[in-house]
Order: sequence, then C-alpha cells, then structure tokens
Amino acid sequence: MQVMLLEGRGAVEIQALLSQANQSVEQYNGSQGQKEHLRVFYLVLLVCHNLNSGQVKSVKPALKQLQQSIQNITQLSEQGGQLGLPLCLSICLGSEMFAWLPREQLCVLVYLVSVMHSMQAGYMEKAQKYTDKALLQIDKLKAEDNASILGSLQLVLLEHSIMCHLIMGSKAQAIKEIAKVCRLLNHDAKKLQVCTGTVRVCSCRCDGVQLQAHRAQLHTLLAVYAMSMNLSTAAEIQFNAALRTSSNRDLWIFANLNLAVVYLRCQRERDFSAIMARLHPDTLPSPSHSLRAASFYVQGLHAFFTNRHNDGKRFLRESLKMANAEDLNRLTSCSLVLLGHIFLALGNPKEALNMVTPAMQLASKIPDLHLQLWSSAILKDLYRQFGDSPHEQESSHNHYNFSQTLLTDHLAATQLPEHQLVMWTDGPFPPLVNDKA
Repeated sequence: MQVMLLEGRGAVEIQALLSQANQSVEQYNGSQGQKEHLRVFYLVLLVCHNLNSGQVKSVKPALKQLQQSIQNITQLSEQGGQLGLPLCLSICLGSEMFAWLPREQLCVLVYLVSVMHSMQAGYMEKAQKYTDKALLQIDKLKAEDNASILGSLQLVLLEHSIMCHLIMGSKAQAIKEIAKVCRLLNHDAKKLQVCTGTVRVCSCRCDGVQLQAHRAQLHTLLAVYAMSMNLSTAAEIQFNAALRTSSNRDLWIFANLNLAVVYLRCQRERDFSAIMARLHPDTLPSPSHSLRAASFYVQGLHAFFTNRHNDGKRFLRESLKMANAEDLNRLTSCSLVLLGHIFLALGNPKEALNMVTPAMQLASKIPDLHLQLWSSAILKDLYRQFGDSPHEQESSHNHYNFSQTLLTDHLAATQLPEHQLVMWTDGPFPPLVNDKA
C-alpha cells in the first residue's frame, strides 16, 4: 500500500486496500498496545492519502482518531510494563514481521500530519504551533539518538513552516528557515562523503541523499519566496529547476500552476497558455481535489487579466464550490476576493461587497497578509462608492498598516545574506550556508 501511495496509483484501488487494512486492524486480537500501534500506522496512511487528494474536510474524523490513538499509546506507555513493547515495536503477524516507530517518533509524525492538515485547511497559526512543538521534540530526541528519520521529519516540518511564514507575510523569517534547510541538506552531503570514504570532505558538494530527496521542494520554496518578493525572473528560474528535479506528480502540477501565474503577471500569454493547455481542470493529471480547484482559480485569474469577466466568474465559482466542499479556506478566500474584484470591475459594488467581506474575514483568520491587503484595497474603494466614510477610513487604515508591515518585512528580507539563495540552482550553496553549518 505504501508503494501505491508513493506512486500515486488509482484512488479507488488505494481506498479499497485502506478499507481492507482497517478491517484487519479491528480484527487483530493482540495486546491493546500492539493494536494501537497498528491503528496509528493505518490512520497515518489514510490521513496522508486523503490530504494528498485535497480532502481536508473529509479526513477530519480520521485525524481526530489518529490523535486519540497516539494519546492512548502514550498513556499505555506511562503505565509501565503493561504495554509490553520494545522501544521499536515489532509485531509478528503470521509469517510477517511488522516494525513501526518508537512512541516519541510517532508523536512527532502525528504532529507533522496535523501540520499538513492545518495548512491545507488554511489555519497557519495552528500549523505553526504544531510545527514548533514537533521541532522542539526533534531537538530533544536528536540529543539522545540522531536517527535518520528525525532529520527527514525535521526537513518536512521546516518546509511547511516556511510556507506558513510566506502566507502570513513573514518573508524574512521564511528565507532564514530556507537557509536552515540548506544547511541541513549540506550537512547530509558532508556525512555522505565521510561514510563513503572520501579523504577530503568538500563542503561545497551537495549530492547527499536528503538533498536529492528534497531538491525539488527546496527549489519550489525558493520560487514561492521569489514570487512573494516580486522577483519574477528568480521565480521562473527556481520553478524550472523544481520541474527538472521533481519526480512527484502533484509537486510538478503545483510548480507549473504557480509558474503560470508568474507568466500571467509578466504578460507572457504564449508561455502561460502552453502550461495551462496541460493543466486544464477538466483534464488535470491528478485526482487531487485541491489542485483541481487551484487550476480553476488560475483560469479565473487569467480571465480577469484578459477582461473576460463572465468566464472569470464561471471558473471562480467552480473553484469556490470545490474549496467550500473541503474547507480549503485559503483558496476560498482567494476565489472570493477575485470574484469581488471582477464584480467591482463590472460596476456591481453590492455584489462585490458580498464577496470581499467574507474574503477579508477568512484572510484575517488564516492569517494571510497579502489577501488582507488586497481585500482592504477593494473595500476602501467600495465604501467610497457607497459614501460610507467610517468604513472607508477603517479600510484605508487597515490597508496602510498591511502595506507598511509587508514593506518593512520586504526590506528586511532583501538585506539578509540568506536572500542570495534566491539565485542558487545547482552546485555549491552560497558561503552563508557553510558559515553556520
């Protein structure tokens, strides 16, 4: 089943196997501790499969059950000998041996799955809270036993933390954490050379196992950072580097959709069309609910930029319908504010207000500073048209504060030495990575 999940096999086939696995777990007659470990293994696969499919709302019951199961394991462990399990669980199932993780590492893994869910649901502060707890736990575990899985979990958590910071408008913190990812990957490359017997450890070689596994994600993070800094050339370079190095279908789609937005901003219609011809929502090469909704959104954005407002409304309503169905709150907010902008352009301020007001409320809950800036700009214009001076002044004040916060952070990010990473694509990392290794 794990192989099928990694290869992105058919959703129906995977769901059938997951149902069969659930039945096997429930019918297992071993000790309670062993059964809980098996249940956690099954639930991690189930939740990750649903999250990969963009089914954020549907997976909530399973996530709650997973969190409860890890609490049950912790309670059983605290009871001492009643659990009867070694540090790394091994369960004999007929002629098969099932090995799972120690309880402490399982806790980190459940934190990570919770981070993934919170991010897709658009709760960045909650995701950051889980991330901080998990990273603190990893530091404690590494002091005792620096297992390779801890490094992998740390990298994935940092990747999610970086996206949280970018969404919340903390670009300076994001690029600092990107540099931390680079240092961890660089450290892995050094260890690889030592283990393979290389006499001279060259800190500029970047061919470690972890780097190869995370290279496409690193380029994608640098590309999204560049987008947030309005560095279109750097964003294009990084997205293309991600596309060259990615073997993950959904990451490939994500990078392409964002690259299409870069081309749209730069008015490169031919390049945009070449990408979207492959990623039309009706023929998207992925079963992911969230990626299909995002494809509708990008189509709507293109229609807005090319003044095809009726097409834009049609695409965005599809995106909104899909986002609402699975509680994809950030995509819901994006679709609402763009719909509001379209209605404003069509001279329908009342309908525009009906769209932008909930968009602003959602953007504030996430919180997404860029969406708040966009929404406040539209609200300022709308209240001016309505002659509502108090609300116009409030929106103007909010818009000023959001813009100043983003500008201050933008300037801070450009002055950091880590900002150099935005142009790195291959070969040695910039010296700043090695300086703090």
